[in-house]
Amino acid sequence: IFNEEKTKLVAAGVKVGETIKLGMMIEIPNAAIFADHFAKEVDFFSIGTNDLIQYTFAADRGNERVSYLYQPYHPSLLGLINHVIKAAHRHETSVAMCGEMAGDQTAVPLLMGMGLDEFSMSATSVLKTRNLMKHLDASTLSDLAEAAINDCETSDQVKALVEKLKTSQG
Repeated sequence: IFNEEKTKLVAAGVKVGETIKLGMMIEIPNAAIFADHFAKEVDFFSIGTNDLIQYTFAADRGNERVSYLYQPYHPSLLGLINHVIKAAHRHETSVAMCGEMAGDQTAVPLLMGMGLDEFSMSATSVLKTRNLMKHLDASTLSDLAEAAINDCETSDQVKALVEKLKTSQG
């Protein structure tokens, strides 16, 4: 469908390629289910975590009675995100992330370790994230993501793993 629309634009005289890239935004967990299909159809896509975190977990981080439900670092969710990134890369499609995790100091090292191509983060997150990431190499990040997905059972274990890495890097 997407490539058909792109073909129609070219037929109408619109230059497509370097100037126009076809992309889409899709929320986890739908992104995990349809990742291979969408990656064949678009130049890039952006995954988000808002629906999963806010609706599936009914989370409100400001409310102490339900904030324990906010678990964006759960190994199961990280596994879904990893699946989406790998599916996109198999089809040479770029993947970005927006939403709650995109500028989060715990999530960014994990996402980079999984190979996420782009982040959409707030201006207040950019400097902290740059300072954190300039000390970490790709191999370390990849090992971190793999350990979070395969060796951890809870969000707290993942957070502790990332904190340990951040502390060791100074």
